[in-house]
Formats: sequence, structure tokens, C-alpha cells
Amino acid sequence: QVQLVESGGGLVQAGGSLRLSCAASGRTFSRYAMGWFRQAPGKEREFVATITWNGASTSYADSVKGRFTISRDNAKNTVYLQMNSLKPEDTAVYHCAARPVGYYSGSSSLYDYDFWGQGTQVTVSS
Repeated sequence: QVQLVESGGGLVQAGGSLRLSCAASGRTFSRYAMGWFRQAPGKEREFVATITWNGASTSYADSVKGRFTISRDNAKNTVYLQMNSLKPEDTAVYHCAARPVGYYSGSSSLYDYDFWGQGTQVTVSS
């Protein structure tokens, strides 16, 4: 079992940057592949980025590729999402998620994740 708490959201103008953090409880954080998803009002939750257990491999949605960077610090039990060149269409609640223990590869499918944080709001004004 792992508990996830996101932080770092807020209001930013288009073209600006934010860095989201997701702090995980427990001693086995390094055994979880992690992902970031987002959900805008009236829309389904969608994949943003994912990272393997050791940070060696990452993958991104086409809509954020080249603008967002996912990373992790296993010593701090934390995964990050650096968001640059933000656009109004990036406005959403951002959730981090953890795959089951032993699943070391990332995934773009929300159904592959067992643990979710409560989310942090990101609002980008035009």
C-alpha cells in the first residue's frame, strides 16, 4: 500500500511554468513505476507522463511532449512533473499514480495503476 500526495499546482499565465510534486509514503517507493494523469472539467482522465521504477525510461502524451518532464528521486520518495510553456488547454486537476508493486515499467493506461493521489489543480490563463 502507498499513499500519494500531490502539491505545486496553482494559477499561471500561458507560457509560464509550474513544477508538481508527488510525495509517496512507505519504504518501497523505488519498486513502483509512476505516472501523471490529468482531468479537465467534463472530460475523462487522460495520460500525461510515466516513468519506470529507476527513472531510466519515460514516456509522454503527444500533447505535452517537449514541454513537460517527469522525473523521480527515490531517496526522497517523490516524483515530479516539470511543466513549461503552459497552455490554457493544460488546465486540469493533475493526479499522480503508482502501479502495483513489482510492475517496474511505466504505462499510459490509467487501468494499470492501483494507487492515486487526490490531485492538484493547475489553471492556465490566456
